[in-house]
Amino acid sequence: MEKYDVTVIGAGAGGVFMAYEFAKLNKGIKVCIIDRGSPITERKCPIDGKKIKACVHCKTCAIMHGFGGAGGMSDGKYNITNSFGGDLFTYTGKAEATELMEYVDKVNLAMGGADAKLYSTVSTDLKAEALKYDLHLLDAKVRHLGTDRNREILKNIYEFVKDKVDIRFREEAKSIKSSDGGFVITTDKGEYFCKQAVVAAGRSGSKWISEMCAEFGIVTRSNRVDIGVRVELPAAVFEHITSKVYESKIVFRTKKYGDSVRTFCMNPYGEVVHENTNGIITVNGHSYADPALHTENTNFALLVSNTFSEPFKDSNLYGESIARLANMLGGGVLVQRFGDLVAGRRTNEHRLSQCFLTPTMQATPGDLSLVIPKRQLDDIIEMIYALDKIAPGTANNDTLLYGVEVKFYNSRVEVNEYLETKVKGLYVIGDGSGVTHSLSQASASGVYVARKIAENYNK
Repeated sequence: MEKYDVTVIGAGAGGVFMAYEFAKLNKGIKVCIIDRGSPITERKCPIDGKKIKACVHCKTCAIMHGFGGAGGMSDGKYNITNSFGGDLFTYTGKAEATELMEYVDKVNLAMGGADAKLYSTVSTDLKAEALKYDLHLLDAKVRHLGTDRNREILKNIYEFVKDKVDIRFREEAKSIKSSDGGFVITTDKGEYFCKQAVVAAGRSGSKWISEMCAEFGIVTRSNRVDIGVRVELPAAVFEHITSKVYESKIVFRTKKYGDSVRTFCMNPYGEVVHENTNGIITVNGHSYADPALHTENTNFALLVSNTFSEPFKDSNLYGESIARLANMLGGGVLVQRFGDLVAGRRTNEHRLSQCFLTPTMQATPGDLSLVIPKRQLDDIIEMIYALDKIAPGTANNDTLLYGVEVKFYNSRVEVNEYLETKVKGLYVIGDGSGVTHSLSQASASGVYVARKIAENYNK
């Protein structure tokens, strides 16, 4: 059995930046990271660039797992803000949370992102225009790396840490047990003993984390689930907004139900992609830094937040059931023209072929009203008409809606101010903790806990 001072489960954003910080501090702390995925250079979805509508269900999804985690194959947007993307500041304080996110930003710049533009959503004209229609633009600084540049940065971080931290790829953690003042971590390939264990398994590890918490008697609280669609339209429709702020986080309170709907993950000149979470196929999007890889379209998600009262406790199960219904009807992701949705008719191959907009992802034409509950669908339609006021063309008949997009939130794990559970030496960080919901905050949580562990090393 190999022995380590610290073992980290998961090489997503939190795990990667924890590895970086341990390597930089260079205190002689023996660290191991375990991830079921592959090195960043070997991560590639087998249907990427191919005319295939459905996920082929690889044993380990290259989009979701591997060095960099789900963020490694994403658009590479780092939002530097406490206004959204998680609640790390409730543990660290707002000033330190901001400092940590700015530190992560500096690392990204030093590791190959120096040319990445920093946007700000603090645009008085845009905010004022949006408020006329009860649309609320949230403030943040946004560093857009792009999917291509993001991968290069991760490659450079890997080169920096590989000789200072042991990283075990294609190895899946099965359990954690307390043992002799530390922990035994059992994987599908062996066992490891460590003095301190850090769980950084991300959103895709939510069920595993919940089971681990139950075994240790660690309290968890249910979080929300966000359900919606990914909107694709001509880039020119939102160009006057994306050129200023790039990632516009716009929140709208619907008049019909009083529900909150928000834009999420906006990708100017980007493409729509599949996402596989524990065998459930949903939709996402990204864009590239290299102009040669740009498309003529922009895509973004419209998400309706759902929280539940007693007796129902499993919000993620609700989102999964809706996503599975879309998978059942469409063999994966469904796509529908906005005009067809409003008219109450299914989009078929013929109607899609007549569309003036060229889809960037192969999906099955269908009827989203058979999948998404009426309330959420009404919310989305109302939001599209509201956005049309500040971005005319959003509500065009040929605007495409891909479904479903689901954002699963891990149950909030009860941790102290250092993200340590009641089990001494057992930490939970990143999106898997339910504390963070973004690349910037997940990365910052890894840095934060690495520093805390290093401070107490050999004490």
